Amino acid sequence: MKKLAILLMTVWFSSNIFAQSCCVKKEGFQMLALNADFKAAHLSPEPLDYKPKTGAMIKFHTLDAGKDGQAFYVPSDEPTNKVLIICHEWWGLNDYMKREAERWQQKLGNVDVYAVDLFDGQVAATPDVAGKLANGLDNKRAETILKGLISKIGMNNTIATLGWCMGGSWSFQATLLANEQAAGCVMYYGFPEKESKKIKQLRADVLYIWASQDKFITKDVVDEFASAVKATGHKFGFHSFDAVHAFANPSNPKHDKLLAAEAEDLSIKFLKEKLQLD
Repeated sequence: MKKLAILLMTVWFSSNIFAQSCCVKKEGFQMLALNADFKAAHLSPEPLDYKPKTGAMIKFHTLDAGKDGQAFYVPSDEPTNKVLIICHEWWGLNDYMKREAERWQQKLGNVDVYAVDLFDGQVAATPDVAGKLANGLDNKRAETILKGLISKIGMNNTIATLGWCMGGSWSFQATLLANEQAAGCVMYYGFPEKESKKIKQLRADVLYIWASQDKFITKDVVDEFASAVKATGHKFGFHSFDAVHAFANPSNPKHDKLLAAEAEDLSIKFLKEKLQLD
């Protein structure tokens, strides 16, 4: 009985430590993903059966043994060394993201677009499932996927990044991973990086789109992030819109079309400038 009691205590202690370590790692957007109000602010996407016109799914090698990464790839009409990486919302790489990848490629012109899949094929249709996917995302795996994609893109290419909400946060992480290849980062109300050590690695300017009615990402948090970015010597473009969180999300059935278009114009101008597109 004594041995059994010791064994049970050991199992409990190990499990408790493991649970605590997991909780410590869950911060920023991952914790926000389980917030009831946050989930309620994201309407389920309406069904969309999109037939790609120029893009297609591709696979690429990652350093995770036996696990390839994948992305929706939209090539430029002409050879180019300009690349845009799009990071999806918490719904995953759904048809809305594929449609956006083709649309942004047309808007930008001579650029290859990769809409990366950070969920390894999983797609959510409801806020509850999306919250679980986002909260359960293995950050190391996501970084490995992005590193694999950047490796596939090649060292001689210039890379800009773009993302909405969760994708906005990962847009910044992708820019950090692109290192000297990074040209610019667009974040639509992504949860800001707080670790100064990571921010100091930044090699490109940032454009941050914010919603003034956002109840989840406050102006103070964004201002703190802006100061850290500026401290690296890079520019932090900030544009506030009188709208709620997710006002420009492609999968949002009630997104603000007028303000979303205005924000998109700013983003297109920024990306063309940073990628040196005509």
